[in-house]
Amino acid sequence: MEIVESVGRIPVQNPSKEEFSSSDLKWVKFGSKEHPDDVAVIPYARVNDFIIGECCRVECPTRFHIEKGRKRARGSLKRYKSDEYLEYRQYWCSFGPENHGEGGKVLPSRRFRLNTRNRAARPQSMRGCQCHFVVKRLYARPTLALIIYNDKRHVNKAGFVCHGPLDGDAIGPGAPKTPYVCEDIQQQTMSLIYLGIPEENVLQKHIEGIQRYCGSDAKVNNLASQYVQKLGAIIKRSSHELDLDDQASLKLWIERNKKTIFFYQDSSDADPFILGIQTEWQLQQMIRFGHCSLVAADSTFGIRRLKYPLYTLLVFDSRQHALPVAWVITRSFAKPDVSKWMKALVERVHTVDTRWKPSGFLIDDAAVELDPIRGIFGCPVLFSLWRVRRSWLKNVVRKCANREVQREIFKRLGKVVHSIWDGVDSATATEEFMQDFVDQTAFMHYFKDCWLPKIEMWLTMMQNLPLASQEASGAIEAYHVKLKSKLYDDTHLGAFQRIDWLVHKLTTELHSSYWLDRFADETDSFKNVKEEYLSSTSWHRAQQIPDSAVCLGEKDHLLAKVQSQKDVNVTRVVSNPGSDFAFCDCPWSLQGNLCKHVIKVNMVCETREGYQSSMSLNSFKQLLLQLSRKPMDGSMELDKAMAWAHQMLDQLKRLVELDSTNSIGSIVNSFPLKWSSRRKRSSRAKSSPCLALPSPRPKEQSNNKNKSLALPSPRPKELSNNKNKSRKRKRLSSSSKCNVRVKPDADHDGVMVN
Repeated sequence: MEIVESVGRIPVQNPSKEEFSSSDLKWVKFGSKEHPDDVAVIPYARVNDFIIGECCRVECPTRFHIEKGRKRARGSLKRYKSDEYLEYRQYWCSFGPENHGEGGKVLPSRRFRLNTRNRAARPQSMRGCQCHFVVKRLYARPTLALIIYNDKRHVNKAGFVCHGPLDGDAIGPGAPKTPYVCEDIQQQTMSLIYLGIPEENVLQKHIEGIQRYCGSDAKVNNLASQYVQKLGAIIKRSSHELDLDDQASLKLWIERNKKTIFFYQDSSDADPFILGIQTEWQLQQMIRFGHCSLVAADSTFGIRRLKYPLYTLLVFDSRQHALPVAWVITRSFAKPDVSKWMKALVERVHTVDTRWKPSGFLIDDAAVELDPIRGIFGCPVLFSLWRVRRSWLKNVVRKCANREVQREIFKRLGKVVHSIWDGVDSATATEEFMQDFVDQTAFMHYFKDCWLPKIEMWLTMMQNLPLASQEASGAIEAYHVKLKSKLYDDTHLGAFQRIDWLVHKLTTELHSSYWLDRFADETDSFKNVKEEYLSSTSWHRAQQIPDSAVCLGEKDHLLAKVQSQKDVNVTRVVSNPGSDFAFCDCPWSLQGNLCKHVIKVNMVCETREGYQSSMSLNSFKQLLLQLSRKPMDGSMELDKAMAWAHQMLDQLKRLVELDSTNSIGSIVNSFPLKWSSRRKRSSRAKSSPCLALPSPRPKEQSNNKNKSLALPSPRPKELSNNKNKSRKRKRLSSSSKCNVRVKPDADHDGVMVN
């Protein structure tokens, strides 16, 4: 077959099928004559269709995972070949490249081999499969993708078929006919069992999934029924206690789930206990939704009830719902300890995508160290009010009986926070608040003990950092409420002081719940699960309320009424409308949560005059005022502001030019040249083959100045002898350096060595 030298000569193929595989493409040879590769060019938009088609091949169904990945910025190369990449990804069969069956004569059966404690994203166990291909998004033509198939056969290094229906090494004669259960089907079945779905419904969904790989007959249905029954029995019998001792049980779990751990530090006299957990699915979601977006933190969960508090890292998915992508179990929040696990987490993400970088990091605790976040994640930090608001509202409702007093106290607390923008001394506002409600002894006792010593720190943090919006705060709070409902179950009251129980709950029930939510939303299946997932945040529930259901007070702006959508006769009253500290009398709000009625009223108040703006908007306005403030004339601050303004202006010009141009080459040619110093020699010069002569004396040097010395070429034996003599002379000269005496010479400007 002829070898093509340029990618431009390879025709672009676009099969008419919705999903296609390598058998539907015509492959050509590309590369060197010694090692040519099978390549094909398809539209970049259809890469996912090709991957799905490769996964669903009847002779060897599987899944492909990203083994390596790299990216380049547009305009980063001035000279490039036709096959240079803008994005590079290597896809490997999920039954490889590692071989977990090495050393055994017969591979373990894959008929009912279930590992419920390892939530690896690769189906079942790996067999050393060498099938892999590379997808390059072409630098010269970003709309096209070059597929380089390195090995199409699903074989191991010995050349034998290692998985699939053609694998004859599986135990039992019926193993090749066993229906294939991929990662998605297995995770779907486990999630349904964890959520308590009846076994009949679980079996129906399981059979629908495996019918994509094999036909539907009585034998397949029987095997699927056995699979679901056995999986359900294993999950019901599974326990978090691998050992009676909690530490020993945790170490056993860590040994079995090394790929799920991104950082582990056992407790000692010098170091605290730290355990960082992230499954491969969570890693994929962090890369997908965290790049150029927001990362949030739900910190110090369970600080009173659990043995070790739980720190959760969250990203916001396509529905702007908070999605947990990492869990850290530790009691230490010191800067060195936080830096350790944050560096390990970011390094793990960068092994898959080196360009991953968030746009902002949301915190909810004023005691959090900011330097590790800014230094490791390299993004600005925002502050969320949801934890402060929730804590104050819960205790106001719990410790004050009168509803009017509850509304007034919560309103005044909002004014204390709002004083940082009104120019009022926060200490004075706090003192006035405590004097006005001195008769509310229960709440004042709580406020003095828990908040008065640290309220200045919290208000300073709110003033110095931009504040997050109510949508982001509501999403973080929704995750917190779901986490609380999953963990704080009455049946597990005796297990709160065990770490292995917490790890088991996180990696099984909670992980399966969020996986099923995302799967139901993306595949438009499980209607009940999808509806519950969509309505899990107050922001989404507030958008379902029409504006006509909100009635605002025309004169005093003190109250607002929201008509219930389920019962027309029920009306909710919202006091202090338009504020982040608005108070609603619905049951959800009285539990301390940010309810849909408050959010909807604030949405309507944004379009009306006479209502105060949100605190996040106030912090944004303050930031703009600080940027527009004129520095002192003739000061260094003016120079810094001028340099920063020109830098921002250049970036804006480049963005406008990039958006308006049709050719990226004109922009690249306009960039200034970057000069670099010439590299020094990395290797020493080779020694000359001629004889080494002693340096002449000064008189001889002057006499022989114009003479040339011609020497005969030495023989090989003489060369070796001379080399040995020169080495010996060198050793003698170096050893006698300590005995050399230096005296000044009257006839010369230098020194004379005797």
